[in-house]
Amino acid sequence: MSVASARPSHASTYLVRAAVTAPSVHDTQPWLFVADGDRAIELHADVDRRLLLTDPFGREMVISCGAALFNVRLAMRHLGFKPVVQPFPDPRDPAFLARVTWGAYAEATSEEQGMYAALRRRHTVPGPFLTDPLPSHLVDALSVQAHGESAGLHLVDDSTSRRHLAELVRAGQDVHRTDPAHHPEQALWTWRLGHPRREGMPAAATGGPPGSGAGVRPPEGDSGGRPTGSDSGAETPGSGGPAGRDYAGLTRMFPTPPRRWPARTGLVAVLGTDRDDRSAWLRAGQALERIMLFAAARDVMAAFHTQPLELPWLREQVRQTLSAGEFPQMILRLGYAPGARPLPRRPLTEVLR
Repeated sequence: MSVASARPSHASTYLVRAAVTAPSVHDTQPWLFVADGDRAIELHADVDRRLLLTDPFGREMVISCGAALFNVRLAMRHLGFKPVVQPFPDPRDPAFLARVTWGAYAEATSEEQGMYAALRRRHTVPGPFLTDPLPSHLVDALSVQAHGESAGLHLVDDSTSRRHLAELVRAGQDVHRTDPAHHPEQALWTWRLGHPRREGMPAAATGGPPGSGAGVRPPEGDSGGRPTGSDSGAETPGSGGPAGRDYAGLTRMFPTPPRRWPARTGLVAVLGTDRDDRSAWLRAGQALERIMLFAAARDVMAAFHTQPLELPWLREQVRQTLSAGEFPQMILRLGYAPGARPLPRRPLTEVLR
């Protein structure tokens, strides 16, 4: 029986249910899965969901799929099996990102079980965090998790660097807000509360005028989909915090975004890799999800600011000044969130073949 005609097994359904809780850029959920009976699960990028202007090279699309790939691996570990991952198994098909088979039996660790339990609790944040600082041992542990996926987590913890990063984020947002072609693409993936969809971001995720500190975009659709935000209290009022993605189109009401940000930004970090190719992007997505699930298991959530990473000259500035020379793949904030609202996910009938 061919792969195309085979019915997905219960095991494949189980793996994909875990996979689709991953975050994705603009909640595009740009993944497709092919089940090879009980033998393997294939991960493919759904290239029709790539944001042509925001993500012209597909970097954020592959990172999103990498997060889903980590969830497949974690679901296998939850059942006590080692996942065997073959990345990019067919050079003729660049959308074929990975094939995962069942390896030897090995009981899952308590850490892995904790991350699996956090799959549907993890969410991204549309606004500021609570003021409670993260414990130092957790910050160190998050760096260890990133290194476990061959990535680096670079903290932005001094006021000068934070102000610099905030200006880069704001500059990226300004470019997007003044680009007439950018608005239709973002609007395509934005929905109003009266007309909910199974994909895309709600306009309410903005939470306030960009840069005002009232809200921060979750650049990814969330695990069973929820949005969130964070703060350690290190950012000082008026120092200029990260501008949020303007899903509601509020920037058209203001000639320039407000420039103040409250002291609730959270732990700020840049996730980087030593290379900048599709393999590195896939690794970055797995590292990102591993960090977020490890944090979520401890009630810490994440917010994202990818605007400067979507513009080559701004991304290079981030690389030179904030990521120790590594290629920046994601800018994130981590902290304790006040609450969340679930976002829907695409049904399995659309993503599993």
